[in-house]
Amino acid sequence: MNTTTIYSIEGMTCMGCVAHVKKTIEAIEGVAHVIVDLPLNRAFIQANVPPKAADIQKLLGEKYGVAVLVQDPIFAAVSEGDSGSASDHLNIADAPWKQLKPLYLIFGFLIGGVFLSYFSALRSVGFDPVWPEMMLDFMALFYLVFAFFKLLDLKGFPQSFAMYDPIAKRLSFYGKIYPFIELGLGIMLLMRIGVTQVLLMTLIILGTTTIGVVQSLLNKRQIQCACLGTALKLPMTQATFIENAIMIAMALVMLF
Repeated sequence: MNTTTIYSIEGMTCMGCVAHVKKTIEAIEGVAHVIVDLPLNRAFIQANVPPKAADIQKLLGEKYGVAVLVQDPIFAAVSEGDSGSASDHLNIADAPWKQLKPLYLIFGFLIGGVFLSYFSALRSVGFDPVWPEMMLDFMALFYLVFAFFKLLDLKGFPQSFAMYDPIAKRLSFYGKIYPFIELGLGIMLLMRIGVTQVLLMTLIILGTTTIGVVQSLLNKRQIQCACLGTALKLPMTQATFIENAIMIAMALVMLF
């Protein structure tokens, strides 16, 4: 009977590392199935006899650090291979949402910043005349902030982005220029240049990405979200879909 064991795999930095770790572990005798999660630095291994962490370590090399975290049942006590406290116990259902905290904070700061910048106008003329401008500024800042994080790792971003974006999968150069596309769209919105064209571009590029996100969620693929580049490791969850949906909804409202 196969049992599931969770291992901590430190040292993974990109989806290439994930593929290498997965392939190496799958080659071990008795291993039935492997899921490697980059954001969590975890490997979930189903095997009739769980491989020893030392054996996996030897196969992967010195770049990686391997330790056993949890064996069946999932929420059993942490094994002797992990010296962490009780707070290190992993709740598989909640961890991805907790790791999206940077995304929530960014959205909160963007909304708060736009609201405060229009506070005087809201007090003097009310919400109705001002809200279109507020939405455009929010979308502009969204593009600029998200472009900034992608530009921090221009080399690593395209590979992560291609894991789920349909265009980036087929056209490798698209992932390389995508951060600059977002940067340009943000600047154009702030300067109110070609607003209609920017909104149409938003529907196209974010709509395409959203299709890829939905496919990944339906297939339950364990991949890293590239919305904030590779500087912050975010798991692909329903929140990624919601993030794109908000921008698409705003674009539709402004167009129609």
